[in-house]
Amino acid sequence: MRWKGRRVSQNVEDRRGGAKVGGVSILGLIVAFIAWKFFGTDPQQAYQATKHMTAQIQPAETDGLDQPTQDQKEAMTFVGTVLADTEDTWANIFKIQLQAEYRAPKLVLFNREVQSSCGIAQSSMGPFYCPADYKVYIDTSFFKDMKIQMGISGERNQTELSRNDLAGDFAQAYVIAHEVGHHVQNLLGISDQVYKMRSRISQTKANQLSVRQELQADCFAGIWAHHNQKRTQFLDNGDLEEAMDAAHKIGDDYLQKRAMGQVVPDSFTHGTSAQRMKWFQTGFQTGKIAACDTFAQEI
Repeated sequence: MRWKGRRVSQNVEDRRGGAKVGGVSILGLIVAFIAWKFFGTDPQQAYQATKHMTAQIQPAETDGLDQPTQDQKEAMTFVGTVLADTEDTWANIFKIQLQAEYRAPKLVLFNREVQSSCGIAQSSMGPFYCPADYKVYIDTSFFKDMKIQMGISGERNQTELSRNDLAGDFAQAYVIAHEVGHHVQNLLGISDQVYKMRSRISQTKANQLSVRQELQADCFAGIWAHHNQKRTQFLDNGDLEEAMDAAHKIGDDYLQKRAMGQVVPDSFTHGTSAQRMKWFQTGFQTGKIAACDTFAQEI
């Protein structure tokens, strides 16, 4: 993936230095507890709980890294460049396809734990989008774990990896674009509609609705890649295969089989490997928002 030398977004908040004195109000802690208690580790559902209880968690004061390593600096530049690409691409898509103005999200980099308007989250949750504050949250250590878990390091020798710590960079860009896809859903009112529907149906059907929401975010990531390729010619040979491999290895069936040795379809919340690959490809091939209506089509 060719990403160096392009514009770097100013909408990146570096909280990797940790929190200082300050933080959460008592009411915010109570609301956060209720949100996590009833909605588990789904930050979007935690957001809805806080939203409907008309309370917010106040963000703690945070700093970036005092002495970032070269790898950490490069990770910051990479994330900022991908975010800038999503800004430029979605602004144009909104203007042409929706005759509307795009509101860009913020992207927060953090270490181990972060406080958002959707509650307190840990790195183990992976990247997530919080609709309450219009922000994407990413612990950049996730990318290193992602390389190991997805076998990217196995496809390239260790010498190559030491020269290019961002090997597998398009798979990482796909993750960022997926979370930005949730931001697009938020702007379009889809997230609120899903929440309202989930509150009236069984857990199994609610999970199925979540799958459709996640697959649409995959499709939106494909749309971004489609238009960004036309705009910047940023893809190298093998990049799409890399994204497909990433989509395959974060499918619910793949993860459950690997972790438990069995698959429980009723518990799926993000979609199977085949579904995730299919919908990214749909977005990439068409480049159209209308093609990503996972709620009205067979998934």
